Order: sequence, then structure tokens, then C-alpha cells
Amino acid sequence: MREPVWLTRDDLRFPDPELALKEPNGLLAIGGDLSQQRLLAAYRMGIFPWYEADQPILWWSPDPRMVLYPDELHISRSLGKAIKKKPYTLSINQNFPAVIKACAEQRGKNRDGTWISPAMQTAYHNLYLAGWAHSIEVWQQEQLVGGLYGIALGGVFFGESMFSIKANASKIAFVYLVERLHDKGYTLIDCQVSSEHLASLGAREIKREKFQQELSASLTLNPDSAFSL
Repeated sequence: MREPVWLTRDDLRFPDPELALKEPNGLLAIGGDLSQQRLLAAYRMGIFPWYEADQPILWWSPDPRMVLYPDELHISRSLGKAIKKKPYTLSINQNFPAVIKACAEQRGKNRDGTWISPAMQTAYHNLYLAGWAHSIEVWQQEQLVGGLYGIALGGVFFGESMFSIKANASKIAFVYLVERLHDKGYTLIDCQVSSEHLASLGAREIKREKFQQELSASLTLNPDSAFSL
């Protein structure tokens, strides 16, 4: 049986994603660090970190991969009605730390712990400060009630997590994001692994080989920024 590759801190290279294990779903490598250089190298290869607090850093490349093509966004009738009521205001990159913290807190409540550890929050905040990571905030008056965050490279947005404490808040954030990405020329949204929530919005699974091909093509694009006000 193939074993995951152990990474060292002084070598930023990742193994070929095709070497990822099938069970568990797409485990490719273990170790390394969460430096900006390593994270960006990982995303450009279709690899992302996910691990629990008591584990070493685990790097994944699942097969199949859930993606959403911006022109396949599905807005249900009920969600469309909710959006038309304009129950919230939305912003971009106005409070990234609060969004990632809220994502961690919600996942911690829904599960026995969260993978968005303080170390992960710091790593992605550093990517935000460097202009790679972005957040969408959903506000009800002065209260942050929903949002999402992820990384933009080339014509790809790598979605990481979302949260909602009011009805439809995360879905409205996602629709807002996808419509902006579509208008600016982005071609691919990486949703990582399957979920009913994302499937209801038009995301679908594709084989890893197809994902890697489309990722490579999308990374060469230079669309207009979807994250400038």
C-alpha cells in the first residue's frame, strides 16, 4: 500500500497529486509548515491542508473533486426570493479575521473541535495581508451574520470555509462571490469535497485528472480583480 510522503520544513516541493491515497480520501503528504510559500505552492498544485489539533499537518488532493463553474451557479426559487428582499448588506475584505474566526467557531460547535486552528487562522490571515486570501462579509446592521473566505490565484477561487448565523447568510455570500467572479472572468471555483450545501448551489464532482487539467489552464488567466471595491 502506498504511503503518504513526509515533508520537511526546508523543502517546499510536493509529490504528484496522482500519488494521493484513495482511502482516506486523497491524503497525499504529511508535515511541513503553513508558510505562505508552501501554501501557495500547494494550491497551485490542487493540494490543501486539513488536519485536527492533535495531528501533524495533513495535505490532501481528493478524487473526485467538487467544483463550481461560475456560469453553472444555481439559485433556487426560495433563495432568489430571499436575495430580492435584501435582508443584509455585503462587503469584501472588510474584516477577514472576524470571518475566519467565526468559521472556526461555528465548525467547533457543529463538530467535536475544528480544523481552523489558531495556527491556520494566522497562516491565512498572513495570506490575506499579502493579497492572496479574501473574505466576503454579510451584515445585518452592525452585526456580522455570515461570510466566507478563500484564496484567489489566476482565474481560480479556492473556497475554504463559510459560516452563517442568520437564514441564508452564507448562501447569499456565496452567490455574491460567484456572480462577481463570473463578471470578472474567473473560470473555476474549487469547493474541495462534496457537500449538499454546495451541490444545492450548482457545484458538482469531477475526476481529479480533469480538475488538474482545468486548474492548470485557469491559473494562467489574469482576470480583473473581483475583490476591489
